[in-house]
Amino acid sequence: MIIKILVVDDSASDRLIIKNMLSEYCILTACDGVEAMQALEEHDGINLLILVLNMPNMNGFQVLESLKKNERFSKLRTIILTNNDELDNEIKGLKLGAVDYIRKPIQFESLKARIDVHVALLRAKQELEQNLDEQAFNFDMIFEQSLIGIAISLGIEPEHSSDTIVKINSMFEQITGRTKEELIKLGWAKITHPDDLEEDLVNFRKLQAGEIKSYTMEKRFIKPKGSIVWVYMIVAALAPPGKIGFEHICFIKDISDRKQIENELRYINEHNRLTGLYNRDYLEARLKNDTKQKKRSKRALIGINLSTVQLLTANFGFLYTQDLIKQAAEALSRYCTDNRLLFQTAENRFLFYLADYKDKKELDDFSKTIEYGLESLFAAERMGGGIGILEIDENQDKFDLDLLMRRLLIASEKSINMSEGGNFKACFYDEELESLINRERDIMEALFAIVADDDSNDELFLQYQPILNLKKGSICCFEVLARLKTQKLGLVSPVEFIPIAEKTKCIIQIGDKVIAGAFYFLNKLKEHGYVTISVSINVSVFQLLRPDFTSRLFEMITAMQVNPENICIEITESAFISDYEIINHIIDKLKDYGLRIAIDDFGTGYSSLAREKELKVDYLKVDKYFIDKLLDTDPDKAITSDIISMAHKLGHCAIAEGVEHKCQLQYLKEHGCDNIQGYFISKPLNEDDAFEFLEGFCCGY
Repeated sequence: MIIKILVVDDSASDRLIIKNMLSEYCILTACDGVEAMQALEEHDGINLLILVLNMPNMNGFQVLESLKKNERFSKLRTIILTNNDELDNEIKGLKLGAVDYIRKPIQFESLKARIDVHVALLRAKQELEQNLDEQAFNFDMIFEQSLIGIAISLGIEPEHSSDTIVKINSMFEQITGRTKEELIKLGWAKITHPDDLEEDLVNFRKLQAGEIKSYTMEKRFIKPKGSIVWVYMIVAALAPPGKIGFEHICFIKDISDRKQIENELRYINEHNRLTGLYNRDYLEARLKNDTKQKKRSKRALIGINLSTVQLLTANFGFLYTQDLIKQAAEALSRYCTDNRLLFQTAENRFLFYLADYKDKKELDDFSKTIEYGLESLFAAERMGGGIGILEIDENQDKFDLDLLMRRLLIASEKSINMSEGGNFKACFYDEELESLINRERDIMEALFAIVADDDSNDELFLQYQPILNLKKGSICCFEVLARLKTQKLGLVSPVEFIPIAEKTKCIIQIGDKVIAGAFYFLNKLKEHGYVTISVSINVSVFQLLRPDFTSRLFEMITAMQVNPENICIEITESAFISDYEIINHIIDKLKDYGLRIAIDDFGTGYSSLAREKELKVDYLKVDKYFIDKLLDTDPDKAITSDIISMAHKLGHCAIAEGVEHKCQLQYLKEHGCDNIQGYFISKPLNEDDAFEFLEGFCCGY
């Protein structure tokens, strides 16, 4: 049976990628609904339709409505492509006749698995239809040799019954880890994971009642020894002529490997790397979901500000203060309940999200519990911190996380000012604290002054962190890092001023100053005889997408007479999610001019590996999360080596960030990592210190 698939997507790159992924099938493409309807009219035998809903000219909903009116397309199976926030569109598409949906950005292993299952269903149905006259299922070859698990049941209940007749292929047995006899005896409900059973049963009852013809879901089966296997499943009703009663067919494909990767990436995206607590992104998702569901229960945020911990860094070192943060996370975790979730929203800040509390007194009492626990923990350090409390308006239909976090920060900063020595004291947010928002305004004013070159005591300066080439044992590059010092606030963290610079669009001018400073440093390197050492410059996506970015950059390179081959541009992995084609085009121009490109924070952006392969970059910077994991994970089980290997297979060099221990260095050497940077080599250095470091550098790492 030749399987014809029509892919309808207004993105030419997505159409091409899907076509390549499904090359074993006959693939037709269309750029909008009008072309799709023309293709369906002109080509007979199209089996599957992969359809984007939001398109120009004629959208996906209009296509579905047209198909529903035409009997000719009654057997056409449609899979819709949606975005993560389009639940209403998914429901509407399914009601209009779609049988499945896939969310963008597309995970292509998931796409391939789903298409394979739908194709298996089509082939099995065709085989069944061809043999209905003989009242038998004569498709043993396709049934037994299929890479998809298949089970056919003529019973009506998910539990075993004596009159149930089933046909199960060997792949179904292999995936579930049970023999045909065990499966018949137990029934599918007993081997389904309890968390998935309710959804499965609801869908199954709808199938029995004739409300739906089929359903799909990702679910878990429990194997005999208690292990879990994730499957993508399609269940469809069978109604051969002359038969009375309910019959159905079930297809499953093992997706455990893909689920493990998804769960690891989701964990990285939703948790803090140091402590494993939920992060700000997950807090935003939780608040958004609760607000959308219009939960009117009392909700509040309690923020713990430990910014004073960093004062200990100068005396005891970075690792010492990191360990204190870990201890604080463990201590606070003891107070978590179902209605009291703990988050780490910044390096030195924790937050409790409380729901269904009684009154303000309960918040005050809980804050005192936190105060006592933290004071005990930090007693030896003779240092305190701040605790801010913010009640969320029960009647608001929308929320602004930035505003909530800013108000909570204001309350916790006020708390720090109220505390003495090693004390913690909670402070409720109120309107009087609004004046503390001036902090952000002070930073904005400092940035504006720096951009305008006004005479002020506010300063933007650069530091340089060495990058070591492991194969040569020599320093090959310095990463250029921007720092801000203001007259009013002193040193301001990049985590604080960079988002403000981006929000105010100052990042454009700030970025130009950073690039100019980096080129000045590069020329000084050349003057000192270090002609092979490069500089690596972080570029914001706001800079990168500026229409004249490349032309201005090339003008600066010419004007300052630097070698473009000694320049590397770092772009965060997350930047490629929304503007992939534009950024890839910019990368082409930079590469053609001689510059090198690195993807920063690789492994945390949840990007498509298929697209990663198309990027013409030189380096993948392995995120510090994976390097830290080497300290508490069996080296043989760590996936860091797989990321390095993957980078090499994609044609890129691998740079490990955040190397702080000798055991990490040894592991990276053994697994072929190209370059490393981190405190084990050197902290970020001022210009003079950087040259002093080079003069005294020893190749004994």
